[in-house]
Amino acid sequence: MPQKKPTIVDIAREAGVSISTVSRVLNNSMPVADETSRRVRETIDRLQFNPNSAARNLASKRTNTIGLLIPEISGTFFSPMLAGIERCTSEHGYDLLIFVSTKLERHELTHMVPVGEHNTDGLLVFTTSLDDQEVIRLHGHRFPLVLLHRSPPDRLPIPSVTFENKRGTEKLIDHLIEVHGRRKFAFLAGPPLNEDSYWREQGFRASLARHGLEVDPALMGIGEFEGPIAAQAVRKMLDSGARPDAIFAGDDGSAAGVISLLVNRGIRVPDEIAVVGFDDDYMAPYLPVPLTTVRAPIHQAGYQAAQRLVGLLHDQPGNLETILPTELIIRKSCGCN
Repeated sequence: MPQKKPTIVDIAREAGVSISTVSRVLNNSMPVADETSRRVRETIDRLQFNPNSAARNLASKRTNTIGLLIPEISGTFFSPMLAGIERCTSEHGYDLLIFVSTKLERHELTHMVPVGEHNTDGLLVFTTSLDDQEVIRLHGHRFPLVLLHRSPPDRLPIPSVTFENKRGTEKLIDHLIEVHGRRKFAFLAGPPLNEDSYWREQGFRASLARHGLEVDPALMGIGEFEGPIAAQAVRKMLDSGARPDAIFAGDDGSAAGVISLLVNRGIRVPDEIAVVGFDDDYMAPYLPVPLTTVRAPIHQAGYQAAQRLVGLLHDQPGNLETILPTELIIRKSCGCN
């Protein structure tokens, strides 16, 4: 005899709560005490309860909605990415449900978020906007996931889309060394656990090592892909007496903050200090010193991630890992005319 599938009544009984409390946890419709929520979620996992089972028995069998988890929606990076995702979902007739919280990147949320298996057919997960435990749980329930700028935990076969971060950064640093003779480099990292930042640092270190240059710990800072934070990191370097002749700012937003700081301090860019970024967002050519950077296909990454998720929803095969090529863009901030 086939095993009977658990119901919401079974979950309530096992967790020692009411059916309405289970519903609140599943739908995040009303606040539930942390301990109660944890107990309900553990019971759901243990009994392998699928909260979408009832909905999937309906004639439609789908919500016709794709979810997206991101830490913020401001800044020059997210606009083209969202445009790419929205373009794809519109082409395929899906609604797009977005959950935005600055707390996600700082790991202040539990794995329970308002967008997931209870109200979408699949999820796009940007960087660390969902913890590994929840990614593993959703994959175990065969819920369709595609990761953006993040590798799957435990080497699970979950599709991911990212940029050619390491090689793009290597080309950038190679150019500064070989064409402009720069020798003393500062590096600004992105947010903690950000894989784009990790691979950019690997490219930075690889280029320096290949040219026989040492990484100076006094010139390694954290910019978090934020202009003001990047500027503060460089300010501390300069005030401590550490003086680079080139700064890889991590991304274009950070580079804008660094250039503004240097100009305000009377330091000539690029004559005294070269500054370079990553992404080639729309403002890069219009900074006080036009920015040399690496062009990343942000719009394409969003589109491809959504396209891959649509493929999963229709049982279409595809690549597990998509790494999109980047391109070196030369402007004035490196020293070129």
